[in-house]
Amino acid sequence: MLNKSDNVTDVMAILGENAKRAAGTLAIADPQAKTDALMAAADAMDKNRADILAANAIDMKTSAENGLSKPMLDRLKLDDARVDAIIESLRAISALEDPVGSIIAEWDRPNGLHIERVRTPIGIIGVIFESRPNVTADAGALCLKSGNAVILRGGSDSYNSSRAIHDCLVEGLKSARLDEHSIQIVPTTDRAAVGEMLAGLNGNMDVIVPRGGSGLVGRVQREARVPVFAHLEGICHIYVDATSNIEMAVDIVTNSKMRRTGICGSAETLLIEEKAADTHLQPILSALREKGCEIRGDESILARDNAAIAANDQDWATEYLDAIISVKLVDGIDDAVAHIEKWSSHHTEAIVSEDASAVEKFMNGIDSAILLHNASTQYADGGEFGMGAEIGIATGKMHARGPVGVEQLCSFKYRVRGNGQVRP
Repeated sequence: MLNKSDNVTDVMAILGENAKRAAGTLAIADPQAKTDALMAAADAMDKNRADILAANAIDMKTSAENGLSKPMLDRLKLDDARVDAIIESLRAISALEDPVGSIIAEWDRPNGLHIERVRTPIGIIGVIFESRPNVTADAGALCLKSGNAVILRGGSDSYNSSRAIHDCLVEGLKSARLDEHSIQIVPTTDRAAVGEMLAGLNGNMDVIVPRGGSGLVGRVQREARVPVFAHLEGICHIYVDATSNIEMAVDIVTNSKMRRTGICGSAETLLIEEKAADTHLQPILSALREKGCEIRGDESILARDNAAIAANDQDWATEYLDAIISVKLVDGIDDAVAHIEKWSSHHTEAIVSEDASAVEKFMNGIDSAILLHNASTQYADGGEFGMGAEIGIATGKMHARGPVGVEQLCSFKYRVRGNGQVRP
């Protein structure tokens, strides 16, 4: 933590300079050294588990006293199972193929030139996130594996937890004899530090990745002077049609909403085809209620379910991150697609159907980063995609979209090989 006499601008400038030096060495680092660093970091987390949980207990107590919401407290909480998941994620990332220097495409020109498009690190990545301490490990590991230096700025709620995890990452870097400034954490909760990152740290910041609510992401998009991988809120939809298997639909909807309500892949709106109302609606709503979910419905739902609460336009635009779901009957696939395109944050949508034509309309007609057929929206996760982890789910359209893993954290360059060619 900074002393009161420390100047935030000066401290952040030093972080930028350190990251610049580290990025230069990481770009050409031995892939085995990066693997060794992540494995050592995983071992350090296991060894220092008690310290990490103790730090998290402080954050949980302080945040509860400060009135942090239940869903956000769930995001913040660490226990043995979640620490185990972080450790496994570090090991999974370490085992991924190193992307740096891999050839994306290559071809020969009629003049004899051989051209290669090759992955290369972006450089220095800034990650600004709220409440979730596991992002410290995931972002640090993914950036290291992809050859990027990273500056992490976690929320004040998770300050102690994130620092305890960061200490383990640094231990791994030192063990592998890599620059310990490859993964840095902002040593203050002062919001001025965020402003310095958004300003670019004197030209030393290449990309900003925001992980948090619409307020944080909106500020980053408005103020950033460097490119942004936007991770907007997850207003995720499920559409269930009349051809779907009822048991499958019940399982997918309840898992999508209730497995973990506080993650961005949690379903927030359920659309059911009118033809399926008599067969599918009550089994699904009953299963949700059994798990403690509040139902908010439009007039068509209220007419069939007197326990539902009336939904309004704000509900269709809300990421609840809680045990609440908005429900509506729609007149088939075209109506479902129109509703989703109007209200979606373009994160993740799912269809439960056995109608191949409807599935194709859904997959082709919706412009979201992740689309699923007969599977839970909670699979919207880099780890579940085989990426080890993710730095976020990018909902924009430039460079990276969907789970951002090691390949998405790379840019590319062209290597052109000749034997004396000159252009006429």
